[in-house]
Amino acid sequence: MKYTRIYKILAVMRAYRLSELLPHHRLSFWLKVVIASLFWVKNRAKGQLPEERLRLALQALGPIWIKLGQMLSTRRDLLPADIANQLALLQDKVAPFEGKLAIEMIEDALGQPISEHFDEFDIIPLASASIAQVHTATMKGSRIPVVIKVLRPNLFPTIQADLSLMYFVADKLPNWIQDGERLKARDIVRDYENTILKELNLQQEADNTLRLRANFIDSDILYIPYVYRDLCRKNILVEERIYGIPIANIDALKRANVNLKLLAERGVEAFFTQVFRDNFFHADMHPGNIFVDIRQPHDPRYIGIDCAIVGELTQDDQYYLAENFIAFFNRDYHKIAQLYIESGWVSEETDIYEFEQAMRQVCDPIFAKPLGEISFAQVLFNLFSVARQFNMEVQPQLILLEKTLFYIEGLGRQLYPELDLWKTAKPFLEAWYAEKISVKSVAKQIVETLPAMTKLFPQLPAKIKQQERANRRLKSKLDHLSSQLYTLQKRQRRQFCLFSGVVITVALLLIIL
Repeated sequence: MKYTRIYKILAVMRAYRLSELLPHHRLSFWLKVVIASLFWVKNRAKGQLPEERLRLALQALGPIWIKLGQMLSTRRDLLPADIANQLALLQDKVAPFEGKLAIEMIEDALGQPISEHFDEFDIIPLASASIAQVHTATMKGSRIPVVIKVLRPNLFPTIQADLSLMYFVADKLPNWIQDGERLKARDIVRDYENTILKELNLQQEADNTLRLRANFIDSDILYIPYVYRDLCRKNILVEERIYGIPIANIDALKRANVNLKLLAERGVEAFFTQVFRDNFFHADMHPGNIFVDIRQPHDPRYIGIDCAIVGELTQDDQYYLAENFIAFFNRDYHKIAQLYIESGWVSEETDIYEFEQAMRQVCDPIFAKPLGEISFAQVLFNLFSVARQFNMEVQPQLILLEKTLFYIEGLGRQLYPELDLWKTAKPFLEAWYAEKISVKSVAKQIVETLPAMTKLFPQLPAKIKQQERANRRLKSKLDHLSSQLYTLQKRQRRQFCLFSGVVITVALLLIIL
């Protein structure tokens, strides 16, 4: 299956002439030779621009590749506008599957005819994306407008083939590039596998949506639609239909006189609120998943959908991340290095002064720009890159956070190019951190842990004695192992002396003879 998938990828590259887009590199040269050898593959790129061919190729390769295109489409500061515009079409303009097949899948999942639950089901999908497509309907009797999300059929074989290929490349990477082991590519692929498989479970998405909705139920900055949980299954999700302008439609937002500066700032606020207040954040914030409620253009509100991929941080990660950002604002590189070591993200044996200097060399040039022009996401990426040079362990939750921050910043700068994330984020982080270390917060934590501590106190003497016994057993085992090691070393020394004597004797005999 793995080699079949490799052939499929090369054939698609040939069909859409993607070898023309490859950079000039020794590896690219040999890849071009291999692709050119597939001369029997039909050319599907006649009369199409390179950026169109790239979009169509990603679409032909399936969900994982489409998601890559979605992520890249938000980084207009990294890509030419024509490529970004084409990739943006992957967000909700993927070729749909038959509406009749969607009806069959819904009825099979619910075990009843579709008319038992819905009226006015539209067989033509409202939107079609990499993993699923969406149909509109009304709830039977109440006529409340809803959308029904249906997973694409036969997704798993393609995804499993791509994942198998990713694991193959991850395993070979240490042989192909220097320091490949440090990338921990297999761990990254495993984390991505967990993420994509969660996205294929729409019941999990329903639960995530309900939780996010509860967190922002009375919010002025973000609205999450209502989910009909009793009608959700692994392959279908039913939720309230929302009405708003897609975030990518900047022209429509301008025509509606939406306050784009406030909207961009609220995007940053919504992100940091999810990460630090709720410790539960929407981690797939590409433009296809975000709309704007413009009923009050001067006071706009985001609408978030597709909550399949979410992220969570430990409380320690929250603290260290907030302190990291604040330390960077203050150019306190020693503090940053110290935090990475204290958090366990890098080894305790790391030379903190060498680590600090590496941070300084990378970050100081950034401050040569005006603060408003500095990329928040790029700073986080640079900090992680430096840490990886000091053998930072891969932190899957931080990789997800980093990706989400790239999305948020890309969207914010599209809405309002002068957006100063630092000005928006720094007061939020400082207020959050001050609240967390306040006397009131500490007292609350003590009160919350008091019942557990009260239960623990009577058991403490027995626990201490139990630990002492365990320590004695461990010491006895270590002493025994040490004795065995000493005996083994003595035996090895005797054997070495004997072997040396034999070698010398043989050598002397050869000389005499």
